[in-house]
This record gives sequence, structure tokens and C-alpha cells, in this order.
Amino acid sequence: MQVDLLAGTGYRPLVAPRPQPTILVFDSGLGGLTVLGRATHACPAAHIVYAADDAGFPYGRLSEEELVARVLAVMERLVARFHPDLAVIACNTASTLVLPALRARFAIPFVGTVPAIKPAAAATRSGLISVLATPGTVARDYTRELIETYAAGHHVTLVGATRLAGLAEQALKGETVDDAVLRAEIAPCFLETEGRRTDIVTLSCTHYPLLLERMKRLAPWPVEWIDPAPAIARRVADLLPAARDGSPVGLDATAVFTDGSGLTGPLRIALAGYGLAQVAIEPMPLTN
Repeated sequence: MQVDLLAGTGYRPLVAPRPQPTILVFDSGLGGLTVLGRATHACPAAHIVYAADDAGFPYGRLSEEELVARVLAVMERLVARFHPDLAVIACNTASTLVLPALRARFAIPFVGTVPAIKPAAAATRSGLISVLATPGTVARDYTRELIETYAAGHHVTLVGATRLAGLAEQALKGETVDDAVLRAEIAPCFLETEGRRTDIVTLSCTHYPLLLERMKRLAPWPVEWIDPAPAIARRVADLLPAARDGSPVGLDATAVFTDGSGLTGPLRIALAGYGLAQVAIEPMPLTN
């Protein structure tokens, strides 16, 4: 089976059609900010638009058909408004399902986000790997095919965290997240068997690195946590060299929300910290 880990490998590097290329970073909520931060550093010459489909968050509540239709509809609006040269789907749940439909609909390249099972298999010493993801990502055939292809000789535990993405959103909005709740969400990742322990945990939802320092503190023993954001940013830079090599434009990024009702004061401050001083609402209520 051929697996396109970063969902852009079929494209040659692009020559940007205008002096300042535009990169669209898309997620169901705030998790894609972890990718945005890396992309900003890797592509200093790009104008970056961060789009959060918060009206549809969390995507795990949608059926596969509903999810495909939703992402296509939102992307139609975003592409028409911002004319990106490249789009990053900074959401594992969407990437494992929607990328073929996006490629068929739009002419621009898409870089996706899928569980980092291949690098996890290469890095583990104990042979015990945990994939920390949303229930939707855990349920995808795509995820299981990655395991069969790259980690068949290892013991891979799929952990579908039901609350972790929401907890990350709460923390970024300045709301309290209880350590006991967070500890319970990550506890199934840590296994001991025959003198071996889990030594790799893949952060297979872009929300999860927002809580990484707290998860490290609460973990029962040290592990390597794999965040795919650096690899995604490198892939974007390779596909759009004008964004990497051109003159830096400074912090010139825009955030777009499809609802915006959760834009608290602390969240606006956090967005500004990512260079997202401009915030717009593109209303797209979830009709399902």
C-alpha cells in the first residue's frame, strides 16, 4: 500500500504567482495553531490565514459523509475569499478522510496531517507505541493501514481521547483544566508488559501539543512525544519555496472563524501571540 504521509508528495515545488504567497492553515478549532507556529517560522515570506471551523467543532460528532460535505463547503468559501497558493489541513480527523475530495475539487496542493506512526516505529526501543488521537482518527481505516504498513512488528495502542481536544480549547481560552481529568485522558497511553514500557506517544491531533507540557508533568514515566507539526512545516516550505526564501513579511496573519462565539479575551491575546492580530468571522452555521 502506498501511503502519502504528508499528503502533498505528489506535487512539485511551486513558483508563487505573486510576490507574497498565501498559505491557508485549516482546522476544526484551535489545534492547528501548533502547525501555524511552525509554518510561520518555516515560511517567513508568506501571508498566512488561519481558519477555524469552530461552528463545526468537534468534527468527531459528524458522520463521514457529513464531514466530507462540511469541509468541502467551508473550503469553497475560504478559497474564494483568500485565494491561497497552498492549504494545510491541520486536523487528523479531516485529513484521514477528506484529502482525496479536496484534491479533486481544488487545483491547489493540500498538505495533510496524519498519525506519525512511521517515525514512531523507527524511534521506539521497547516496541510499545501509543497513538493518542480523537475517536474519529482511531476509527479510520487509514490509521490502521498506517500501522500495518509501518509498525506491524510493534505493539501499537490506539487511544481515542474523548475530551482532550476540548480541554486544549478550554486552556487556550483561559478556562481551568483539572489535572485529574487530563491525567485520566492520557492514562491509557501508558502500558507495561513483560518488563517493557510504552516509550513513544504520537500526538495525533493538532490540539494535543497545546497541553504537552502539562501532559509531560502528569505522565507516569517519561516518553517521547511525537508532534508532526515540524515535518508539516518543512513540507510546506518545500512545496512553496517563495514563502521560505522570499523577503520576510513579519507577523502578518489573519484568523477566520465560522462562528466566533468562543472568542474570549484570553483567546484573543493567545491568537495575537501567534501573530493573529486580525480576527474575522465568516459565518457558516452547522446545519446538520
